[in-house]
Amino acid sequence: MIPLLYRIEHRQEEYPGTFTLQLSMAQGRAVADPEAGRPGQFNMLYAFGAGEVPISVSGPVSTDGALVHTIRTQGLVTRALQRLGQGEQLGVRGPFGCGWPLERIRGRDLLIIAGGLGLAPLRPVVYKLLQDEQGARRVRLFYGARRPQERLYRRELTQWAQSTELVQSVDHADSAWPGHIGVITDPLAAAQIDTGKALAFVCGPEIMMRFCIQTLIKKGLPESAIYLSMERNMKCATGHCGHCQWGPNFICKDGPVFCYRDIHSWLRIRAL
Repeated sequence: MIPLLYRIEHRQEEYPGTFTLQLSMAQGRAVADPEAGRPGQFNMLYAFGAGEVPISVSGPVSTDGALVHTIRTQGLVTRALQRLGQGEQLGVRGPFGCGWPLERIRGRDLLIIAGGLGLAPLRPVVYKLLQDEQGARRVRLFYGARRPQERLYRRELTQWAQSTELVQSVDHADSAWPGHIGVITDPLAAAQIDTGKALAFVCGPEIMMRFCIQTLIKKGLPESAIYLSMERNMKCATGHCGHCQWGPNFICKDGPVFCYRDIHSWLRIRAL
């Protein structure tokens, strides 16, 4: 429950209102547990005088205490974090929650489906796959954003396209945009999927995840092969405050990554 001090080593503006912080430990010792900070987990970032906010890990897993977080400015705490510069400090608690089931990837066709900021929690998965640690048979990344200039990690996307099958889509673009224009479910629906071998990791706005999951189910992918990250209302990260209770689950403790088979009934309840 006590934050450790971290120092900002580098700051990257992704696009207006969204930035990435690379952090190193300013106090304490590195965590030796190889499962700590696994892709899909999150940390609580504390801005002094403002409070703390849950932010997913968006960089490679490290045992030397280094962290990477991509943050969108949308509240008091994130605005305070945005004002911090290189060399300044913040507090970190974590990691918390359940990550992506990397152990299920081996020998499977992995569909990584991200919308907007949802690429951040999936970025560590891509790092793992590029290192070929999980042995996926085939990897396809479907990434949707509002505009071409509002895509995360644009330089890395170009690099990833050399070794993975990358499909990008934007809602609004001019004639210079070479990719698809429209929702990401359109190219997903047109894709050929071996439903007996495929596994899907989905993260993005909830409305986008709902429609992507509907598309996958229609194509015959089993509910047990679909995983999504439900990041909302998290406050304490330990299941004590109750802010993120969702049916019988606490998103911070039982998630944020869930198998769709286990939560589909809650997703179907209006306004829940």
